[in-house]
Amino acid sequence: MSTATGVDEFCNVLLRTGSLKFGTFKLASGILSPYYVDLRLIPSNPEAFQRTVAMYVSVLEPNLIKRAQRLAGVPTAGIAYAAVVALNLAKPLLYVRKEPKKHGRERRIEGLLQPGDRVMVLDDVVTTGKSVLEAAEAIRAEGGVVDDAVVLLDRQQGGSENMRKNGVKLHPFTTMRRIAERLLRLGTIDERQYNEILGQIVD
Repeated sequence: MSTATGVDEFCNVLLRTGSLKFGTFKLASGILSPYYVDLRLIPSNPEAFQRTVAMYVSVLEPNLIKRAQRLAGVPTAGIAYAAVVALNLAKPLLYVRKEPKKHGRERRIEGLLQPGDRVMVLDDVVTTGKSVLEAAEAIRAEGGVVDDAVVLLDRQQGGSENMRKNGVKLHPFTTMRRIAERLLRLGTIDERQYNEILGQIVD
């Protein structure tokens, strides 16, 4: 979990890249939300991208990375982050397709995966945990071992508990509650927006 300084830095990245938006949004989980965190925008800003990659590395080092033989990116946003993090940590990279290829080996997992390999799953945001768990299931189906997942942001909408029930421990850089509290203190969101965010939190 991030320090207060880390939360400040992440808030700065969100604001500079326009990655936090308010309105009415349907999330990948099907949940309707009054806000949306779009971390797909960050890789278009090289400085912000470097900073967020460093955030992943801070979660993984020094202990988590020792437990992982390979890193795997969740489609689609998690793949860009996983690729650069794997390069920075000199770890083999896998990525998971949403569906198996219709040609070639017809696999969902791209990259070299041996039975028994311990795989750390990386994604950008967790809401219910559905995307990470689908990726973990695909990796396990091909013989990989998945016990842990790292994300930048936990929206705290049941994902951590859902993942725990399915044998995956979530390691977020930060949580939506911490982000909301800091943005309110900075004056970049108002009380109504703050309460809208907290109204979604169940963890």
